[in-house]
Amino acid sequence: MKLARHLLIRAAVAVSTLVVGTLLAIGGPGAAKSAAATTTSGSPGYWLVASDGGVYGFDAPLYGSMRGQHLNKPVVGMAGTNSGLGYWLVASDGGVFTYGDAGFYGSTGNIRLNQPIVGMAADPATGGYWLVAADGGVFNFGAPYFGSTGNIRLNQPIVGMAATPDGLGYWLVAADGGVFNFGDAQFYGSTGNIRLNQPVVGMAADPAGGGSGGGYWLVAADGGIFNFGDAHYDGSTGAIKLNKPVTGMAATANGGGYWLVATDGGIFTFGNAPYLGSTGSHPGPAPVVGIASTDNGYPFPPGSTGYDISKWQCNNLPPTAPISIVEISGAVNGYQNPCYAQEAAWAGQNISTYIYMDPMQGTPTESQPTACKGDINCEAYHFGNYWAQYWVSTAHSLGVYPNLWWLDVECKTTNPCSADAGVPWPGGTQGQTENTYEIAGAIAGLRSSGVIPGIYSTNYQWSIITGGGYVNAPGISLWMAGGEGISGGTYSAQNICNNAVPASNGWMYSPFAEGRTVLVQYSTGPTYDQDYACT
Repeated sequence: MKLARHLLIRAAVAVSTLVVGTLLAIGGPGAAKSAAATTTSGSPGYWLVASDGGVYGFDAPLYGSMRGQHLNKPVVGMAGTNSGLGYWLVASDGGVFTYGDAGFYGSTGNIRLNQPIVGMAADPATGGYWLVAADGGVFNFGAPYFGSTGNIRLNQPIVGMAATPDGLGYWLVAADGGVFNFGDAQFYGSTGNIRLNQPVVGMAADPAGGGSGGGYWLVAADGGIFNFGDAHYDGSTGAIKLNKPVTGMAATANGGGYWLVATDGGIFTFGNAPYLGSTGSHPGPAPVVGIASTDNGYPFPPGSTGYDISKWQCNNLPPTAPISIVEISGAVNGYQNPCYAQEAAWAGQNISTYIYMDPMQGTPTESQPTACKGDINCEAYHFGNYWAQYWVSTAHSLGVYPNLWWLDVECKTTNPCSADAGVPWPGGTQGQTENTYEIAGAIAGLRSSGVIPGIYSTNYQWSIITGGGYVNAPGISLWMAGGEGISGGTYSAQNICNNAVPASNGWMYSPFAEGRTVLVQYSTGPTYDQDYACT
């Protein structure tokens, strides 16, 4: 994938000549227009972990997993590091596996336990962690010990734990919702004396309480939520018939919401917790057993590098890398990269996929002309929506399940701006509006397929094709083209990531579509395109 070089570097186009388009708040055909774009604070993301040690990242970097490796016992939970740039996995024997900036401080993998480990929590103060067993025995590693229920007869087994925001205490929760507090953790209530429809399976502390914590949530297998202290109730799935039982929960960084996860990887969001994708429509080979959130959510390990490949690399694959992006569709809608399955195998768990965007031609059946009744913006929206879902379905039929999907929005030729096959993008105000609706439809199609959308382009290309159109995708990941090397040069990937390109051309590389730059294509060599993850 190579954007035409003369369109990207030192383009002889003054900023003032760019068409400034109307901002379109597109949630679907006929959606209201808005003159202002909303923004999000922080960069939330989450990881899911399965019993085989497989990890799924949704706007959260994949640092590694145990999938495909021999485990003595199944994985039962995970915890994110304080920085949000790593995570621990824990197995039922207390074996601990570290990834990213997670340090290894010890485990119970070689100790005979009275009861299996059922969960873990990170210590916000020390960066260490605690493990908890079904009898409430607590094992501390790089973290202080405050007590346990290991020598107490419990009515029901312990199923989880949560640390206080200051790390000077923790709560344990049992299957009947009984809560046990240690250190500076305060007792705010429990369901220990309440008849539950389903057993409690986990808990989360409210980080907004600060210090020793102002409250906590308990979650049951049916997704019922019980809130205590200052923890705010934002909803539950208690009254909804679920495909699979809920297995855990995680709170947002400011305590304004929470995620629930089911054993098939289905995600349920409440409050300010955003939906970023799930495995609910394509469960993995093992059940999901836990979730951990991050407020430092980027799709790739910061500073990592890798490659994007297409049909041209079928028999010449690069080395494996943390960033591995594979083309699924060529320039003509319906044309599939014949090497997609082979190249997906090369990418492995690090795969993300790109769809080459084509403008709608005429009034094709995919655009639902009957339903749209001649509204060309409506037709464009459904055209983009159809093809996005089509390509996700195609990947799934091949046994490939990327979490992150890129929409390649670019000009291959100029005068007019045309796609790879020479098909011109519609111009003028109406044409740019039509293009914006098509891209918005594709974003919606990806989201409805349970995957995360991103956009590959530059501010300059985006302005030509959409007029600066707004696609209702606040915080969408941007993959910027046109970098020259990782560092040092004027147009280096790091300068583009940091918005540090000199003002004369900085506008070309500034974020667009209300997105955030997370990846830069910094080299388009004769064999491979190379990419750098922003930090």
